[in-house]
Amino acid sequence: MAMARGRTTGDPGLYGPGSVTWQTHGDPMMWIAGVRALYLQALHPLAVRGVTQNSDFRQDAWGRLLRTARFVATITYGTTEEAERAGARVRGIHRRLTVTDPGTGARRRVDDPDLLLWVHCAEIDSYLHVVRRSGFPLTDAQADAYVAENRESARLVGLDPARVPADTARLAAYFKEVRPALAHTPEAGEVDAFLRRPPVHPLLVPARAALWGRVAALAYAALPPYAHELYGRPAPDPDVVTRRLRAAGRVLRRIPPTLRWQLPPKHILRAVERLGPGTRPSVYTLRHNAAILDNGDASRAP
Repeated sequence: MAMARGRTTGDPGLYGPGSVTWQTHGDPMMWIAGVRALYLQALHPLAVRGVTQNSDFRQDAWGRLLRTARFVATITYGTTEEAERAGARVRGIHRRLTVTDPGTGARRRVDDPDLLLWVHCAEIDSYLHVVRRSGFPLTDAQADAYVAENRESARLVGLDPARVPADTARLAAYFKEVRPALAHTPEAGEVDAFLRRPPVHPLLVPARAALWGRVAALAYAALPPYAHELYGRPAPDPDVVTRRLRAAGRVLRRIPPTLRWQLPPKHILRAVERLGPGTRPSVYTLRHNAAILDNGDASRAP
């Protein structure tokens, strides 16, 4: 909407300040959502094997987490050129890699569309689920718009946007369809073990338990019931999980955004410098847009 008022200068990138994605990805609960996505992605036997066979996940799991976060930030808040370049780099890496199917022993390409679709949907579902459940104000229409907008991120990693879910109903249908293929494999156990107790310097072990342990536990708790069943640990009470997510959201959102956005690589700050102060990601923008849509719908009602 700031763009519509002509207050921005420069390249808005692939999404732009008028998108739901632009406003949502600036929320601090995205970190917990990202960990949930890793837990969920690890339950696809071929997808998780592709990670463990083709990367240094065991030795550099922290680096992998940060590279994923940097990719999401770049394609959301970077220029069009930066986003396209990041996508080309990911496609180039995937194009060279293969993975052994644990069921058949056959070799398959890492950029197999079915694998890419699983990774994409697990990410988008996790981002959307955690931020909404933690109190981030997205209407149903905005949630559908978020899913549709992120067919752009699917395109960047090599998927045909036409086969990617375009709203929350189709996203839910996809998970129902893929559910029988999910399983807890030894590789999923490795991911689980890392996320629960990642390797750190001995002096940081107390901090790991106090800080990271809470993040990982909350991300795990936010998984769907079938994921808890596959991991073999009891599913926590949904109402308790929702209260914990909302409490975490309240605490993290009290940290001033300009302070949070100072963390490297500062994609959001650079985007605001490029486009103007009116483009800062904000829940108020979402509420304002939703109110306009509601008023517009009301004015067209019989």
